Amino acid sequence: MRKRSQTELAVLGALSLAPMSGYRVRAEILSTLGHFWAESFGQIYPTLARLEAAGLVARDGNALYVLTEPGRLRLVELLREAPESSPPRNGVLLRLFFGRELGIDGCLELFDQMEREVQEKLRALAEIRAELDPGDPDERFALITVSAGEHSGRATLAWIAESRAALTVPPMRPKV
Repeated sequence: MRKRSQTELAVLGALSLAPMSGYRVRAEILSTLGHFWAESFGQIYPTLARLEAAGLVARDGNALYVLTEPGRLRLVELLREAPESSPPRNGVLLRLFFGRELGIDGCLELFDQMEREVQEKLRALAEIRAELDPGDPDERFALITVSAGEHSGRATLAWIAESRAALTVPPMRPKV
């Protein structure tokens, strides 16, 4: 699936929840999907224009975008496509790879910053989890994505602890 198709999927998916303005589409993607997906205004508005021209969305009497039946069919089609893999880009790992130049203290500062960010993300996910009803058949899907974020965050915190130890404990030299 091309990046454009993934943006189309995010926008159509957001509009499957309720009619909304382009601004609200961006806000919903940020607040609802933000722990694992992002779209900019620069991606959303051209996508909405293409979707409207193709008859996949229309405007209602309040000038809000609504998903049309062909749009719903396109959404299902996109959902059934294999997800696109994105090339990994992790600024922390890039810096740690060249950690010899940064120094141990600089690497430890990166871990401190990353740990704070992950703990904040876990707090935000806990707030989202508290708002969701596990008994609601529709909200269980959102809970699955929250769970993925929580597992990822806990794994990252464990990796940070392991990595700090690797940097602060002198390496064992084999006895000769």
